[in-house]
Amino acid sequence: MDSEHLPSFSLTGRVALVTGANRGIGRGVVDALAAAGATVAVTARRAEDAAEVAEEILAAGGSASAHALDVGDIGSIRSAVGDVVDRHGRLDVLVANAGLGANHPALDVGEQDWDEMFDVNAKGLFFTAQAAGRVMVAQGAGRIIAISSQASLVGIRDHAVYCASKGAVNQLVRVLALEWGELGVTVNAVAPTFIYTPGTAERLDDPEYLQEVVDRIPMGHVGTIADVAGAVVYLASDAAAMVTGTVLPVDGGWTAQ
Repeated sequence: MDSEHLPSFSLTGRVALVTGANRGIGRGVVDALAAAGATVAVTARRAEDAAEVAEEILAAGGSASAHALDVGDIGSIRSAVGDVVDRHGRLDVLVANAGLGANHPALDVGEQDWDEMFDVNAKGLFFTAQAAGRVMVAQGAGRIIAISSQASLVGIRDHAVYCASKGAVNQLVRVLALEWGELGVTVNAVAPTFIYTPGTAERLDDPEYLQEVVDRIPMGHVGTIADVAGAVVYLASDAAAMVTGTVLPVDGGWTAQ
């Protein structure tokens, strides 16, 4: 069999930066990238939280470093990306995972609710992608993967601000893909449905709420962190070399309806 025509999902030799990497989906993405062979730059707002995760990756035989990065602070973003490049000599993959989620009936939304959500989910994501993109464009290659949401594709009651902020993520992905494609950088998003994490457990452990959610998912169950991490590894790999400007739903069919 001609291996030249087989897709490769290996990330050996790649350096991958993950934001919000100390818990939930971000934590699972770190594990998956490390298992695929990447050196993972683990970032979190608190340096000690990032260090704890990096130490676990190293103890398991992987390669990792820890960096403080607050996506609400552009100076912090640029400093962290610079630190990663100084440490590893390059940056091949960015997983822009850090984000906020909250329920706000539209009539109750205040200016602070709007600003806080957009500062992290849209502004923070853009400037993280920009900082990484500058490095990747200079290299002539790179992969940027944003963690969006099914709420970017369909309306969800009481989520006006969240839906709007994740819709902005999708549009940023499309524009950056257009601008950077010919420079060797792909830009995509993963749009998960409800994923069972420590952060969603309180709601999803409520049988009535869980049933309302599951009734909307044709697959009949909520997603796992591994479901999202698998999509990220694919988009980070050479197997997805021709994929850019796309939003990949990992939603069990929710948005097919």
